[in-house]
Amino acid sequence: MAGRYDRNPFDEEEVNPFSDPAVRGKASNQSNYGGGAFYTTNPGSVAPSTNSRLSPLNPEPADYGFGTTVDIPLDNSSTDLKKKERELQAKEAELKRREQEVRRKEEAAARAGIVLEEKNWPPFFPIIHHDIANEIPIHLQRLQYVAFTTLLGLALCLFWNVIAVTAAWIRGEGVKIWFLAVIYFIAGVPGAYFLWYRPLYRAFRSEGAMKFAWFFLFYLIHIGFCIFAAVAPPIVFKGKSLTGILPAIDVLGDHVLIGIFYFVGFGLFCVEALISIWVLQQVYMYFRGSGKAAEMKREAARGAMRAAL
Repeated sequence: MAGRYDRNPFDEEEVNPFSDPAVRGKASNQSNYGGGAFYTTNPGSVAPSTNSRLSPLNPEPADYGFGTTVDIPLDNSSTDLKKKERELQAKEAELKRREQEVRRKEEAAARAGIVLEEKNWPPFFPIIHHDIANEIPIHLQRLQYVAFTTLLGLALCLFWNVIAVTAAWIRGEGVKIWFLAVIYFIAGVPGAYFLWYRPLYRAFRSEGAMKFAWFFLFYLIHIGFCIFAAVAPPIVFKGKSLTGILPAIDVLGDHVLIGIFYFVGFGLFCVEALISIWVLQQVYMYFRGSGKAAEMKREAARGAMRAAL
């Protein structure tokens, strides 16, 4: 009886894993301990290698101390770039359209014989177009420069005339002569430019015969005015509105300084008249020698024929 109870019913059966291939690697009893699962094996058994490896941890993003990364949407930036590109293309198209329009107008003006003149003189305050070096033929540039000198000389004569007459007015000669001197200056300088200097400039530039006729007419008037001012006969307010030789002699007896002013004005008008006569002579010689006289006669005849018809 005693032999019957020698074996403990709770003892587990020892299995040699090497003796029975069917039970090699078989896990022992599974039991729960504290809510967790663990495996026990019999003594001498070998645990499977797959159960001994730990599962790898999930990778964590590297921060490097720069804080949380922010995703920047690229849709808005691409939209802005496309919008700016469209605006630039529209502006470029508008500029091309304007350039073509300006070029078309310039070509139409050139075909019609109209020259677009840009004001470029004087440089500090442009009021007229003047470019002798680039627009006047080389063999005529010297003559054109001398003609321009007579224009500036007339401005100087009339400006000095205002100064001298102002001094005479202060000395009691009356305010009327001062008003006349101012009118001479205001009307004389622009009138000289538009009436005879610009026609000569355009005649040399475009070789127009009728422009020479316009120049000769008003340049003769200019020379006549200079000679008249140099003498200043007592026709208008005893001639004292112009600094000529006669009023200079008259004023010198009463006011020596004012008389000197008048004599200086007389000298300026004389020099202006002499240079103007030389310019007229040279222009006329060129006009006759270049055949423009015959051309002007033909144009005048054609004009008279058209007027008669």
